Amino acid sequence: MKKSNFISLDSLSLQDFDENSELIPLMTPEDEEEINNEKLPETLPILSLRNTVLFPGVVIPITAGRDKSIRLINDANKGSKVIGVVAQKDESVENPTAKEIHEIGTVAKILRVLKMPDGNVTVIIQGKKRFKVAEVLTEDPYMNATVREIPEARPAQKNKEFIAIIESIKDLALNIIKESPNIPSEASFAIKNIESDSFLINFVSSNMNLTVAEKQALLQIDDLKKRALATLKFMNVEFQKLELKNDIQSKVQMDMSQQQREYFLHQQMKTIQEELGGLNHEEEIEEMRMRADQKLWDENVANHFEKELSKIQRMNPQVAEYSIQRNYLELFLDLPWNEFSKDKFDLKRAMKILDRDHFGLEDVKRRIIEYLAVLKLRNDMKSPILCLYGPPGVGKTSLGKSIAEALGREYVRISLGGLRDEAEIRGHRKTYIGAMPGRIIQSLKKAGTSNPVFVLDEIDKLSNSNQGDPSSAMLEVLDPEQNSEFYDNFLEMGYDLSKVMFIATSNSLSTIQPALRDRMEIINVTGYTIEEKVEIGKRHLLPKQLKEHGLTDAHLKIGKAQLEKIVEGYTRESGVRGLEKQIAKMVRYAAKNIAMEEDYHIKVTNEDVIEVLGGPKLERDKYENNNVAGVVTGLAWTSVGGDILFIESILSKGKGTLTITGNLGTVMKESATIAMEYIKSNAEEFGIDSEVFEKYNVHIHVPEGATPKDGPSAGVTMLTSLVSLFTQRKVKKSLAMTGEITLRGKVLPVGGLKEKILAAKRARIKEILLCEENRRDIEEIKQDYLKGLTFHYVTDMSDVIKIALTNQKVVNAKKL
Repeated sequence: MKKSNFISLDSLSLQDFDENSELIPLMTPEDEEEINNEKLPETLPILSLRNTVLFPGVVIPITAGRDKSIRLINDANKGSKVIGVVAQKDESVENPTAKEIHEIGTVAKILRVLKMPDGNVTVIIQGKKRFKVAEVLTEDPYMNATVREIPEARPAQKNKEFIAIIESIKDLALNIIKESPNIPSEASFAIKNIESDSFLINFVSSNMNLTVAEKQALLQIDDLKKRALATLKFMNVEFQKLELKNDIQSKVQMDMSQQQREYFLHQQMKTIQEELGGLNHEEEIEEMRMRADQKLWDENVANHFEKELSKIQRMNPQVAEYSIQRNYLELFLDLPWNEFSKDKFDLKRAMKILDRDHFGLEDVKRRIIEYLAVLKLRNDMKSPILCLYGPPGVGKTSLGKSIAEALGREYVRISLGGLRDEAEIRGHRKTYIGAMPGRIIQSLKKAGTSNPVFVLDEIDKLSNSNQGDPSSAMLEVLDPEQNSEFYDNFLEMGYDLSKVMFIATSNSLSTIQPALRDRMEIINVTGYTIEEKVEIGKRHLLPKQLKEHGLTDAHLKIGKAQLEKIVEGYTRESGVRGLEKQIAKMVRYAAKNIAMEEDYHIKVTNEDVIEVLGGPKLERDKYENNNVAGVVTGLAWTSVGGDILFIESILSKGKGTLTITGNLGTVMKESATIAMEYIKSNAEEFGIDSEVFEKYNVHIHVPEGATPKDGPSAGVTMLTSLVSLFTQRKVKKSLAMTGEITLRGKVLPVGGLKEKILAAKRARIKEILLCEENRRDIEEIKQDYLKGLTFHYVTDMSDVIKIALTNQKVVNAKKL
């Protein structure tokens, strides 16, 4: 509600409203009845108002500035002092016509006219009753019109609803006066002293903060009860706004008071610490704040940091929690929030780097180049989670370093071998003494960027303990859909790992949790051929060892023939780690001779190799002229790559028992049993007398019994060995085989073919027998690996026997 009309109307003051004044704004019922009995003139001069509406009984001041309005007021003041007051429809119109004013207005009596120094006229008028403009007679020198009175519909005096509305208006008006700081409390006396119901309604309507259109709408309501209801609605809205405004001001004032209180407390704490001789850490905190201003973090991180910074301000530097909190804030400032290194998308350069550092591994290199190509085209792709899987020593870890250089990113590596505490991944809660962030966050801090190449070495060697399951904690790290909000317990916030390129390495997939394996793209890094090992030794291993031992290529040269001799005679692996050790021995031999000033061959000969490394330790058995029945060469996969496997069978007088030795697993023992039962059920087809099975014991042995062996792929080898034994027929020269069998004699496909083929080539095998379904796997292998090999694809054991066994009996064959 307005301030002015309760106590003073511009030039009017409180004394104008006392009982001795000729201006009495409080209308009594008797006054109202007298006004209602007055006869309305037939014509009235019409005064148009720009920005207000006059209600019956209400006294308001009006400042007239227009010539027509001043002349009208002067003429009326000299005469009857009665005018018609009507509001304009558009206040911007300077000289409104009959169409530009509202039809309904209020008859007013001029109480006083005041001439102002600026030439304007202020007139005090009081509303009498409502009227309607019937016809405008003249517009010059001012508007004159015929008017007719508009009667008001009044409710009965004992109407309870109307009485309740009036009481509500009065109570609400008093509450508004009480809540509003702009309205003097004396205004409540005016409200309490109003006796006329209609005057109360008009008085409140006139003084509310409403627009001209809203006040005009109230004036035009003929039913007094309806006008009272409409007024009450407007008052409720105004009271709610007033309460909300006061509530906001109160909150702001409380916030200011709280800030002032904290400031004084900080100052007191600072003074106390200085008096006690404590450290003044304000400079340190201010330095942290300045570093924070330079960070690229988002609003949530900034707010969290500011909250934690204010916490350390309130701490005494002598307490233990202070150092934890400081370490926490230092970590926040050291982490590379939204800091990324720029990727290099020169694919030809990347290919040169990969070829320079690694010989072979074409599939892996192609996958890396494909990723770079997609990243170059889209530039917003989430980094993949690659898992390089293969035997030790094939270059899985060093591949990560080459990828980082090719991309132009920072390189980070953590070893997960034997890690068994979940907190190593997720960090400790900072409530503990000595709490630290997890290795992931620590490594990112060390890298200085949020998009390094991150090598997770030996992911298959994570182990469980009572401290939790680290492999489960890795699920969030290696899930492209979740790692954008990786939660570290120490950091207590999500950190975006989606731009990090994770490369995991593994020697075995069987020990990786299935859910974790599902989140990674498995890339099989197989072993090297003899030719590849020779090239790797010449290009990488020998120069590396010469440099590490302080020599140059002028001090020692190892030819391809000698390197091949070392590979074949002294290493038995898919990788090149063992080869590097043997080359290191040769380099140390040269270094010793140089240091002792003794003569030696700079260009290594075959005799030098034997002298330094000893006799060849891995001479291959001669299969080509093997005349012993029951001996068959199989192909096996091991954790260090492929290997050849001999299976021997022998008969002895007995009761038909089957004995199996050689440190075999359950699956291999079952394969032997299946092979034996298949032969028994198909003895006639193989030309075997069934009485043999009851008179002779069968012993199957796999040499190298100290090495555990298991798997289904030896099934065809065992069956071939047994058929060769019972028929005393030779096994074909230079032949090796692999495959699983069923009781029906079907041959099933197996895995690890590339490693097995490499093992066959090392052993100078020329023919390999496989399941027909493995043909597609062979077609995917690089043709260089297959040079010099012949493949036989079979579906049934009868086909295996036809290909593997010759019709020639062995010398001195036993008569069964």
